[in-house]
Amino acid sequence: MKQVDVAIVGGGPAGSSAAYAAASAGAEAVVLEKGVPRADREGLGPDSTDAAGILDYWVDIMGVHPDDLPDGVVLHELDRAEFVGPSESLTLRKTGMEASYDGFGYTFHRARFDDWLRERAEDAGAEYRVRASVAGVDVDLDATGSEPRHVVRLRDGTAVGADALILADGPQRTVTNRVLDGFLPDGQKASERLASTRANHIAYQEHRRLPPDVYEEVSGAIRFWWGYMPGHTAYPWIFPNDDGVARIGLTMPIGLDLDEVADRDEYKLLRPDDERIPPGREYVRRLLEREYGDEYDVEADFPLVEDRGKSKGTETYPISSTRPIDSPTAAGVAVVGGAMGATSAFHEGGDHVAVRTGTIAGELAARGDLSGYNDAWKEAIGDEVLRNVAMADVVRDYGPSDWDWAFRTARDLMVEGEGIKLFETSKVKAGMSAMRLVGAYKRRRYKFRKGRYVQLRESEYVY
Repeated sequence: MKQVDVAIVGGGPAGSSAAYAAASAGAEAVVLEKGVPRADREGLGPDSTDAAGILDYWVDIMGVHPDDLPDGVVLHELDRAEFVGPSESLTLRKTGMEASYDGFGYTFHRARFDDWLRERAEDAGAEYRVRASVAGVDVDLDATGSEPRHVVRLRDGTAVGADALILADGPQRTVTNRVLDGFLPDGQKASERLASTRANHIAYQEHRRLPPDVYEEVSGAIRFWWGYMPGHTAYPWIFPNDDGVARIGLTMPIGLDLDEVADRDEYKLLRPDDERIPPGREYVRRLLEREYGDEYDVEADFPLVEDRGKSKGTETYPISSTRPIDSPTAAGVAVVGGAMGATSAFHEGGDHVAVRTGTIAGELAARGDLSGYNDAWKEAIGDEVLRNVAMADVVRDYGPSDWDWAFRTARDLMVEGEGIKLFETSKVKAGMSAMRLVGAYKRRRYKFRKGRYVQLRESEYVY
């Protein structure tokens, strides 16, 4: 059995960043990645499926500047975000957050980004194994001397021993939940509390080539439609890429029952004869027909680009909930990125927080002490998580008319050149609607203050 200082399960942004940080600090680190095929990647790699956009202040959270990325990773520079409601809309040209990056943001090629993260980790001295599917993890907290606390068993019959274990297997938490089950009291299971059908959203996207006039219209913008489809934080989008291509997709809860949708006739992407929630591909078709069908033949003029994305120009992937978890650090275990829920369906993924949490865990693991990890990730990304959790809670029961109201109100809260200021009491003069929106947001922030957004706390683990 090979023994290392740090074993990392999962080779996406969080896992590769953990390996880079650990190896850079002198630790022997190995990444165990099962590997999946993609049409736009040579060989196997992580399940690199994400809308893949970064805003200005996310650059600082991630700690990786786009100027440091190789050619071909950044696809499109952004100058605005457009939020479209059933009748109202809002254009945001500033996030309102302090940032070292001068632009509004950028979209990027996720598979190329993951490949770069892997190369960076390997250059630092980490080992990156592909086709390393994990069968299970054995934990011995009483291990002494040369015996490892964690033995990661692989499906090929081999094993890797390590004193520190970093779980970065994404929002499905296939390995993470089984490991955490062993640290919870009898009768409690992480695999039930954090089951993907409850804790995750599902996303679907297509890579399509746009007509030149349409591409020029969306160029520079990430565009979201709110109140067009039912479900908490359910929305379609367009993200422009390079060479006239855009990613067109949507995010929605898993297992939504159409019979439980109130006022279903108000949702523009539902049809009276729908018997169930439409699949992603049908939602995308309806969006394109609604927005561009009067002028274009959607199937002919918006063709799929089949050599992009995961499979024939399409991708389906989970996004973790907006409620992160603490890690059982006393056992030498850190959960990072999507596996810990630090990425978010509300802000469309979260490569920035995945990279940051992985980096923190890798650095601490290299020192031989993960005990400070839960405090460290809250210090680094707590404000970001709190914003997302609070806003997601505010809009939980929003319907189409609520989104129109919110966009009208948000326009009143905009400060020229600074974005939307939900904390600015000086903007109370914007009226009662603004006070109502600001008040709702502040109440949620207070509710989740001091780390109360965590859905599985460190104190709940037993050793």
